[in-house]
Amino acid sequence: MMIGERVPDLSGTTDSGTTLDLNSFVGQWVVIYFYPRDATPGCTTEAGDFRDLHGRFRKHNCTILGVSRDSVASHARFRAKQNLPFELIADVEEIWCKAFDVIHEKMLYGKRHLGVVRSTFLVDPKGLLHAEWRAVKVPGHAAAVLEQLANA
Repeated sequence: MMIGERVPDLSGTTDSGTTLDLNSFVGQWVVIYFYPRDATPGCTTEAGDFRDLHGRFRKHNCTILGVSRDSVASHARFRAKQNLPFELIADVEEIWCKAFDVIHEKMLYGKRHLGVVRSTFLVDPKGLLHAEWRAVKVPGHAAAVLEQLANA
C-alpha cells in the first residue's frame, strides 16, 4: 500500500468483543498503530504515549486504534490496566497485519521468528493512506504522529 492509496476495508474484533469496521471512520482521521504484544515494556510505553496525547488527537477529529495479534481477553486486560481511551483490535488471524504488511522476520534472543514490526499508519478522512512509520522507535513517536496530523 502506497501513500495516497485507499486503505482496505477491514473488520476486526475489539477488546470489548464488538466488531469494528474500518470504513465506519470515513470522514475522520484514523491512526492505526501495530505493536508486537500487550503488556511488554515498549508496547506499554507506546500505548501510554498515545493515551496521554489522546485528547489532542481528538481535537483533530482523529481516532486511534491499536492492533496486535493478542486475544480479545489479553487486550481487555491491557486496556483496563493502562486506562486506554481507544480501542484495541485483536488481529489473531493476522488479517490487518497482512493488509498493512507488518509481519516480518525478526531476531529475538539470537533466534529468527516472524513477528509484528512496530508500525503506524495515518489514514485521512477519505480513507486514503496519508503517512506511515515503519520499524518505529517508541520514544517521541506518538508526538511525531500528532505533529504530522496537525500539519496535514
